[in-house]
Amino acid sequence: MERISVQRPMTLQEKLEILADAAKYDVSCTSSGSERKNSGLGMGNGHRSGICHAFAGDGRCISLLKILMSNDCCYDCRYCMNRISNDVPRATFSPEEICTLTVEFYRRNYIEGLFLSSGVLHTPDYTMERMYEVLALLRRKYHFCGYIHVKLIPGANAQLVDDIGFLADRVSCNLELPTAEGLKKLAPAKTRTRILTPMRQIQKGIEKQHPAVRAYRESEFVPWGETLTPAPWDRYDKTPQVRRSGQQERLFVPAGQSTQMIIGATPESDYQIISVTESLYQRFHMKRVFYSAYVPLNEDPHLPAPGTRPPLLREHRLYQADWLLRFYGFKAEELLDEQRPNFNVFFDPKCDWALRHLDMFPVEVNKAGYRTLLRVPGVGVTGARRICRARKFAKLTFDDLQKLGIVLKRALYFITCQGRMMYPTKIDEDYIARNLLSLNEKLPSHLKDAGESYRQLSLFDDFHLTDMEETAHTVPEVTVI
Repeated sequence: MERISVQRPMTLQEKLEILADAAKYDVSCTSSGSERKNSGLGMGNGHRSGICHAFAGDGRCISLLKILMSNDCCYDCRYCMNRISNDVPRATFSPEEICTLTVEFYRRNYIEGLFLSSGVLHTPDYTMERMYEVLALLRRKYHFCGYIHVKLIPGANAQLVDDIGFLADRVSCNLELPTAEGLKKLAPAKTRTRILTPMRQIQKGIEKQHPAVRAYRESEFVPWGETLTPAPWDRYDKTPQVRRSGQQERLFVPAGQSTQMIIGATPESDYQIISVTESLYQRFHMKRVFYSAYVPLNEDPHLPAPGTRPPLLREHRLYQADWLLRFYGFKAEELLDEQRPNFNVFFDPKCDWALRHLDMFPVEVNKAGYRTLLRVPGVGVTGARRICRARKFAKLTFDDLQKLGIVLKRALYFITCQGRMMYPTKIDEDYIARNLLSLNEKLPSHLKDAGESYRQLSLFDDFHLTDMEETAHTVPEVTVI
């Protein structure tokens, strides 16, 4: 579709208002993993722990200058506000204008980095060439050493992708939709092959620098929290293969790559989505997979009607499951399956898994392994490590667990200390579920009303307390495998 655009010249402020607003639907802009020191001749720096973050009223991170280079796009993706068939104000930054904004905002302490994306202006190669020009100017002319995240354009020349990889800290290429069928239906100009090609190129470039990554990622889950050893690739950070430019060494995508999926625009189940996520982590060594709840903006028979509530709770559950895949040793088929394709709206994925596997609980915190502790609701990665360290010196009690930061109001149904539970508790799915609902987890009002159909019980309901007293409040010792 050809569009004839006649517009008056815009000021830099007018362009910024349009292109900053157009970038708000892109959520994949975290900034961990990069470390770039300033020699004193440049401006800014990138640090491994990430940059300082500020948050807007809707909870989105705004610490980076997050803009589109252009919202003028030659594609007609049905879900996109900037598609060619939409009548919206259009604007395009020149490379010098983006550099001016970045440098001046940094000097005023408004930002500490840049997130740069763009619509497909004319062709993928043309768009990527202009984005490369932005990065080259920032690094070489303005000596900007801060964090830069660039959104790659599928279909662009491989050499352009490689050159940008040596100038940016993190790159990402949006997967857009979880399945190829959904992509074909809503974005026919894009193909899964064109999207995965730059992902694979970035992955191979990173592996050349970090030879331990592939072996570690493809190995079984390693309970390194027990030994407290660093991640294997930390040993290689000081001696990677680099591209030299004068006196500066440039790493290839030091903060790794990420991607983003739109949730709710197509009818995929949560099981399909987390299966795709698991595959991305295993095959492409992603730093993060982001999920964006679809906000209905376009009138289209293939999309939810405008005004439909975005699936924000579903997005939240997917992020919780993503955390379990990355740090807790869970697999997608453990959390969901074909019979249970979607997450429980009332409980987080870890708690829901525990309620469906009560035969594995309670576990004895003084004997259970690190990986077993990670599966206890209320026990996080830090808490499990603290338990493994502390129990080397003394038998832990519930008071000790509370001091270690364990969320006992959730964990008490699933653990014992020295063979005893915190309170007389019946190991029953319905009983525990109703008590967990009484914790008043933050849920949308319509779900809270639905949850009131459960009778919220106290810890001592539904069983004979005298029977428990006769057994001295003990439970059979659990064998930990």
